[in-house]
Amino acid sequence: MSSDSHFFQINTGSTEPIYRQLVEQLRRRVASGQLVAGQEIPSVREVAQALAVHPMTISKAYSLLEAEGLLERRRGLAMRVAAQHKRAQPAADRLDLLRPTLERAAAEAQQLEVPAQQALHLFDQILNQEGGAI
Repeated sequence: MSSDSHFFQINTGSTEPIYRQLVEQLRRRVASGQLVAGQEIPSVREVAQALAVHPMTISKAYSLLEAEGLLERRRGLAMRVAAQHKRAQPAADRLDLLRPTLERAAAEAQQLEVPAQQALHLFDQILNQEGGAI
């Protein structure tokens, strides 16, 4: 896969480490079917340059995903989604993956005393905006 400037999105202000953000994004992309078995992913170097982060951060994320069997490393070739991940997960399973993120966002909105309608409107805007991801 050639360098894709929209492959990952990181939140540098998040308490979640960058490598964890990358791991979760790749898991979600495979679960949704955006990434399929055998599909190559950008190299450590490409991602590190695009995100302006240390290559070891990207390598750590990729290694964790390789250890859990989601990615496979091929000597001299790009890493790819492992062969056993043939299909996207059902919509209900994908919603289960989204739930913890939405629960955290809801708790933060309540703590900030942001009215539900305003929080939902902001979520809708974010969900429907074009681009912006790396």
